[in-house]
Amino acid sequence: MGTRILRALGVGLVVGVMIVILGIAGVFEGFELRTYDARVRALAQPSRATDDIILILLDQQSLDWASEGLGIAWPWPRELYGAVTQFVSRAGAKALVYDVIFADPSLYGVYDDRAFADSLSAYNRGILAASGSTDGGGQTEWNTLSDPLIGEVPGLSEWLTTTEGIGAASLEFSSVLFPNADLLPSAAGVGSVRFPEDPDGVYRRGTAFSLFDDQILPGLALAAYFVGADGPVEMSIEPGTFRLNGKEMPIDDQGRGVLRYRTNSSTHQAINAAAIIESELQLLEGGKPPISPDELAGKYVFFGFSAPGLLDLRPTPLGPVVPGVEVHAALLDNLLTGEFITPLSRVGEIALGALFALVAALGIALISGSIGNVSLILGFTVLPTALGFGLYLVGIWFPIVLPTVASIGSLVGATVLNYASEGRQKRYIKNAFRQYLSPAVIEQLIENPDKLKLGGERRELSIFFSDLQGFTGLSEGLSPEDLTSLLNEYLSAMTDIIQGEGGTIDKYEGDAIIAFWNAPLPLEDHAQRAVRAALACQTELARLRPVFAQRTGKDLFMRIGINTGPAVVGNMGSRTRFDYTMLGDAVNLAARLEGINKQFGTYTMISQATLDTTRAAFPARELSRVAVVGRAEPVVVYEPLTLEEAHRNKELHEKFSLALKLFYQGNFARAQVEFDTLSSKDPASKHYSAKCAKLRQEHGDSASPEVWKGVWVMTEK
Repeated sequence: MGTRILRALGVGLVVGVMIVILGIAGVFEGFELRTYDARVRALAQPSRATDDIILILLDQQSLDWASEGLGIAWPWPRELYGAVTQFVSRAGAKALVYDVIFADPSLYGVYDDRAFADSLSAYNRGILAASGSTDGGGQTEWNTLSDPLIGEVPGLSEWLTTTEGIGAASLEFSSVLFPNADLLPSAAGVGSVRFPEDPDGVYRRGTAFSLFDDQILPGLALAAYFVGADGPVEMSIEPGTFRLNGKEMPIDDQGRGVLRYRTNSSTHQAINAAAIIESELQLLEGGKPPISPDELAGKYVFFGFSAPGLLDLRPTPLGPVVPGVEVHAALLDNLLTGEFITPLSRVGEIALGALFALVAALGIALISGSIGNVSLILGFTVLPTALGFGLYLVGIWFPIVLPTVASIGSLVGATVLNYASEGRQKRYIKNAFRQYLSPAVIEQLIENPDKLKLGGERRELSIFFSDLQGFTGLSEGLSPEDLTSLLNEYLSAMTDIIQGEGGTIDKYEGDAIIAFWNAPLPLEDHAQRAVRAALACQTELARLRPVFAQRTGKDLFMRIGINTGPAVVGNMGSRTRFDYTMLGDAVNLAARLEGINKQFGTYTMISQATLDTTRAAFPARELSRVAVVGRAEPVVVYEPLTLEEAHRNKELHEKFSLALKLFYQGNFARAQVEFDTLSSKDPASKHYSAKCAKLRQEHGDSASPEVWKGVWVMTEK
């Protein structure tokens, strides 16, 4: 074992080092991102804030409505956005966020911009979008027409210092494209549309704010949070954490946090822009609107594009073409609840992969056998995936790919190495003993070669003895070749059943089979298995009986005796030749029960101990209290039945029980009468009738309890 452990740890260390190298190189990053997206689609659930966010989408239907119904082509006049603002204002929404860049003057003239601006001023909760850049293309100083929504952020300068400039480089804009001068003063604030994307172009992360001209430029989501807040907003930042009114957003050195998308399709309730504009026009005319303003009351409202031609569709974990405004809405959802995804750091992920490599390799050392190894491989293959999906539900991004690759690499490497070093010994043991021992015993010898020595242990066994009725006479009428063929076919069929129920074949003695359960492998239900095997053997022999009869001219019947009790089981014999067998009084009783079947005309008999151990798993009828040769105490014996037999012969068995009770009481005359009525249908009753007649000759029609104990004494083995 020590050698196996050292060998496995060596494999684990080698695989662990490889995992560290591959992890640093980012080889598995793309695969991990795809597994994360699968978790989002499968497990994303709405939060308590999801219903508080409404999307107004300018979709293709809205473009068609404006073109066909109003004769308005794209781009729309700002007056239509003014109608949207008026409706949202009428509804009493907490905030209205436009994910639209209104940098240029309206094509419809200055009055069009001013109409939109008037609606924004009247509402006083509208947020316009600004587009930041590090390549120029906008203003290089903060536009004095709009005051920043956010002042100083506690801890920001310290955090920028701890990130060694990474945070500043990723968050700071050199220029910003603001809304045009006619609109900007009317907005409650501006928010950045910038969102970071992962290396594969998918939007999984978000930043709450950016930096520009020594000012805080919030993202659209954070701007909506500020405008819609019912009271003061407390915000701070420190390494690894962005805090907002006591809620924490885990962030990396670039200020990015992993978004927790809320459903597996569309994140939030969406209404098309045409329906909103038409509703406002109807309200102005005193009509009934298609959309009630009540639906937006107290909500955070985002306006964005979903029409394909407007080029604002983004790939997210939810799918490849999701409206970009969904990303901002998802971040606001997370900010309102404080429920983000906490990812493992790159260092933590690599360390976890190396740990899985070591543990998996150690598992191969401690768990041996093909079944154990296969179970271990399956377990370590499934475990990272199960952890990844399970921990996502509590907001943790547990990596799947790196631990899985590490585990499989270690498991395969350790298994191959073990097979190369130990396979020769195992193959030798199997080839040497498979002709003599059961597969279960061979597996134990492979796992513990020390058991290849004399010795035994005390176990409770369920013991099985069987014999073919009249086999001696049958063998005299067959040639040796035919007899051998018949016997092999019979023994193979019975052995398959016994071993299929987990039994161990002790030995064959001609046509007799001796087997037991609960050794070498422990079986809690050993008695049930033994009885189930006996019933199955009788059923299989009944199926084969016509086939055997054609070859022998006789019907073959098998007697089976089963007892459960303590015995010594183990390797017994000489130092050079031994068998895995059993000894004890319980073994002798099982052998006696097989023979006692002849006294009752039955074919399967079990002891009271076996019946009790099966916990009444099978129907059975009590046959007798017998005193066997070589045993002082009487034993109650039973005939186990299939459910079909018990149901078919229910009335017969009830009458038999009544007659047996009379027999136990010593009322031989009445018992004989009752048994006689059943004799033509039941061999056991026929034998009891004869026994009663004999007892009447010895004791008269009845016997007193002092003389008769209700025990049938067996005089033969």
